[in-house]
Amino acid sequence: MSAVDAKGRRVLVTGSSRGIGKAIALQLAEAGFDIAVHCRGNIDQARAVAEQVEALGRRSWILQFDVADRAAAERVLTEHLESEGAFYGVVCNAGITRDNAFPAMSGEDWDSVIHTNLDGFYNVLRPLVMPMVSARRGGRIVTLSSIAGLAGNRGQVNYSATKAGLIGATKALALELGKRHITVNCVAPGIIETDMIDDVFAAEAKKMIPLRRFGQTEEVASLVGYLMSDQASYITRQVISVNGGML
Repeated sequence: MSAVDAKGRRVLVTGSSRGIGKAIALQLAEAGFDIAVHCRGNIDQARAVAEQVEALGRRSWILQFDVADRAAAERVLTEHLESEGAFYGVVCNAGITRDNAFPAMSGEDWDSVIHTNLDGFYNVLRPLVMPMVSARRGGRIVTLSSIAGLAGNRGQVNYSATKAGLIGATKALALELGKRHITVNCVAPGIIETDMIDDVFAAEAKKMIPLRRFGQTEEVASLVGYLMSDQASYITRQVISVNGGML
């Protein structure tokens, strides 16, 4: 997508202070979008990303709130809307894991993952959708699920439940917003290389991947960037997995 296509379009990327979210924010900035960088806690990391966005010639804002906190999300997003107007696009990337075998999984670990990963979809998008509709210029929504939401994963019953739920929510919202020319799609990454992957896990995990390597954050970001572009205007209600052939 060219910068001309994206001129004046603003996108919120939740969880964009690091990892996949950061890569998405920078990919979209390179494509010409203005970016609202979101973080929950580490505002210094968010500031660093915002500075990189601005170095690419785009405007940036930092929005700090916990996506699991409905009141805080609504307050911060409403204030931003009053100042800057409706977003053109939203990327729902923020999420957490609390892994354990199901019999040993605490209620707190279940609830925290549900509230962040699934309730976060509602808490972020609910204040933003009607302004997007009222703006009458179409739009883009991309959610981040996971291969765990498509196939399940041992030790991640809570996480898999939320990521599968996001797929259903994405498909339903796409039906509601299609006539408004707002596309809603889901990207489901497989194993993406981060500094959290240890060597023992890496050696075993690569055996499950036909391409015999982990994905890069930029490879996920490139797909999100395409789904945000004008070229993807006839793609909606889809789930696309970036997983090296695992599924």
